[in-house]
Amino acid sequence: MSDLLDLPVSTLQGEPTTLRDLTGGRPALVVNVASRCGLTPQYAGLEAMHEEYAGRGFAVVGVPCNQFMGQEPGTAEEIAEFCSATYGVTFPMTEKVEVNGPGAHPLFQRLTATPDIDGQDGDVAWNFEKWVISGQGEVVARFRPRTQPDAPEVRAAIESVLPG
Repeated sequence: MSDLLDLPVSTLQGEPTTLRDLTGGRPALVVNVASRCGLTPQYAGLEAMHEEYAGRGFAVVGVPCNQFMGQEPGTAEEIAEFCSATYGVTFPMTEKVEVNGPGAHPLFQRLTATPDIDGQDGDVAWNFEKWVISGQGEVVARFRPRTQPDAPEVRAAIESVLPG
């Protein structure tokens, strides 16, 4: 499954990269994000998780998406400014992508094949859906949008992929 980490993506600034390069090959929490969503305050929790776990070899990666009621309409610069100024986001962000449908980014084509805790796979339900990925590129957990970043089940999944 390591090829998941090697799928081409671009940074929010438009630079070609991979998930492996964005995370430094570390386990990660990948989240589709949006700036104008009722769940947008989850950015604060995501940044807190990123700060808490970074020293233990873990990263958060935000993936902006505008497919849900146009809740991420901004340019890359506007997204970066909003995230930094409003929530102090320091974790890496990719370019804005589609997560569902025929135009879904290959990363999300792979991620959405993973079932959540209720055994449901398929389309991303809404902004702020989350996936925990091991350093080997295995998707170990999927959490639906309303699950908070610091929920016990998210923490348990993160702990399960941390080194040592």
